[in-house]
Amino acid sequence: MSKILVVEDEQHQRELYAMELQDEGYEVDQAANGREAVEKVKANKYDLVVLDIRMPEMDGIEALGKILSRDKKIPIIIYTAYSNYKSNFMTWTADAYITKSSNLDELKGKIQEILAGRSK
Repeated sequence: MSKILVVEDEQHQRELYAMELQDEGYEVDQAANGREAVEKVKANKYDLVVLDIRMPEMDGIEALGKILSRDKKIPIIIYTAYSNYKSNFMTWTADAYITKSSNLDELKGKIQEILAGRSK
């Protein structure tokens, strides 16, 4: 079972993503901001991180850099409502950049694709 970290400051959205991913068969941890995400990555082994950008304490772009400096191989999907961050060169280091939608099919499909590619 793959282990995913969902990083999202909006509690209801974070819990929805976690439930949806658990229904897909993943083990899911949650973090409410970038600082918490970095701490969780230090303490645990994740197969993938789903990362929001706009969050309190530490935004997703700073967290992305800190997570990748710790583990360059961990796949990260940026999942944000703001498509304008796509031009930020730091976001290019993520494995995918998806604009949030009420339909989680695109996110689930990308997670499945990335994890399948890693297991080859």
